[in-house]
Amino acid sequence: MPEQLLDDQPQNPPGPPQQAVAAPDLVVSTRGLTKQYGGLTALHELDLDVPRGSIFGIIGPNGAGKSTAFGILATLLKPTSGVATVCGHNPGKHPKEVRKAMGYMPDVMGVYERLRVDEYLEFHAAAYKVPRREWPDLIDGLLELVDLDVKRSAMVDDLSRGMKQRLSLARAMVHDPELLILDEPASGLDPRARIEFRELLLQLQQMGKSILISSHILAELQQMCSDIAVIEAGRLLASGPPAAILEQLGTGRQVEVRFAGGQVAQYPAADEAEQAALLRRLVSEGREVVEFKLIKQDLEDLFLQITKGIVQ
Repeated sequence: MPEQLLDDQPQNPPGPPQQAVAAPDLVVSTRGLTKQYGGLTALHELDLDVPRGSIFGIIGPNGAGKSTAFGILATLLKPTSGVATVCGHNPGKHPKEVRKAMGYMPDVMGVYERLRVDEYLEFHAAAYKVPRREWPDLIDGLLELVDLDVKRSAMVDDLSRGMKQRLSLARAMVHDPELLILDEPASGLDPRARIEFRELLLQLQQMGKSILISSHILAELQQMCSDIAVIEAGRLLASGPPAAILEQLGTGRQVEVRFAGGQVAQYPAADEAEQAALLRRLVSEGREVVEFKLIKQDLEDLFLQITKGIVQ
């Protein structure tokens, strides 16, 4: 990622300096991170903390500012104001250190279609100055990890989209980064490919990688993310574990009850004790309960409750 890709916007306007949290338990931290393009504010004072070793999901509609935030963290854009730390380094002041510690997989794949799969990884190993003597073992290991070892001699152009996505992920890991930033990595994949990609990310987390990921496929994020952030129109609306965010919204637990005759009703139940008390009350009232179940709210419910469908 050459430094020439940085845009020429001023990084911070005059004013009191802000400090991102460079805590050892955080792999990414931002404070007041803002990006403006003329009269458009793509990112507005984003405060974000990503725990080390987590799979942290960022969700939001198109144009929410997700890719802008990722571009700043990946050293491709300079913020208009605010600060960030990535693996303890400021992307604007120390881009080379950030690039050593971070692997970036953009939403546009950027593969080189006239290369073989192994040549593609060799090219990027050379770009990251990985010693040539380490290439054979490195490429063997990466291809095995992303299940492309049988495709090492295939042309990149001949790979399926799912294979290209896995190859792009292998490219992002060629220098063994601590953090992976993945922008819509499952976009356009069929259901089987999405499942395989999700399992691969969980495996990488078990290997000690921290992963910051955006996706429109909320069900996929729910199955692997411990924390999420919801962004709309460049603003952070909520951040934290999904269950905690739902609790803060006051939505609480809901129990769905189906009675004899087909009537269905929903009741609030803050915890299991209230849930049990509700069932006892309904039975004591002579209601014929035929089904009694807790309604599990998911990321889609959370997303619809928080966002307003703002279009910039």
